[in-house]
Amino acid sequence: MKEVAISIKAVNQPGVFKEITNLTAKCNINITYTHLFIEKGNIANIYMEFENVENINELIKNIKMLDTVKKVETHPSISEIYGKRIIIIGGGAQVAQVAHGAIAEADRHNIRGEHISIDTIPLVGESELSDAVSAVGRLPRVGALVLAGSLMGGKISEAVEEVKNEHDLIVISLNMPGSVTEKADLVVTDPVQAGVMAVMAIAETAIFDIKKIRHAKF
Repeated sequence: MKEVAISIKAVNQPGVFKEITNLTAKCNINITYTHLFIEKGNIANIYMEFENVENINELIKNIKMLDTVKKVETHPSISEIYGKRIIIIGGGAQVAQVAHGAIAEADRHNIRGEHISIDTIPLVGESELSDAVSAVGRLPRVGALVLAGSLMGGKISEAVEEVKNEHDLIVISLNMPGSVTEKADLVVTDPVQAGVMAVMAIAETAIFDIKKIRHAKF
């Protein structure tokens, strides 16, 4: 069945989330994604995506009956709106150039029905970069990671190997000194081209199979 997404505004207090998940479990509904943050006025904003929902109206009715719940709305899922994500990590100048190529190429595919979004973070330092790479494994919808810097290795390479082993994502690296280039699926010298190729690698509307050129350098 089609994925269903809802947002819930509720009083921020212990046990609220448990009450909501108990309702979904009783309806044999599987939660595929959720996040929660606190808004002003001590209101919890809970976003949830479900599968196997036979009667979404009945579920919403039951959730609204909870004393702590103020509002419930249905939405398209985050995947439908933002689609696959490309994460670009590294030095500011290199990140900007990779993003330039990725955004231009994503626009071309999104016009044709794709949904690809680009996330960037300029960082300096081995520990900071390795933490950021490891955190990619905790982010939803990531299709590709681009490492855009001038020198990366050590803990960063270890983090790259870890996320590749545990998650289904493509890693592209700029051509640079350091062992990161040995761990990447693809090494590209031109940062703009790296961004373009990252989009092409995950776009369903692109005729491009990265498996055929994996571990190549351009």
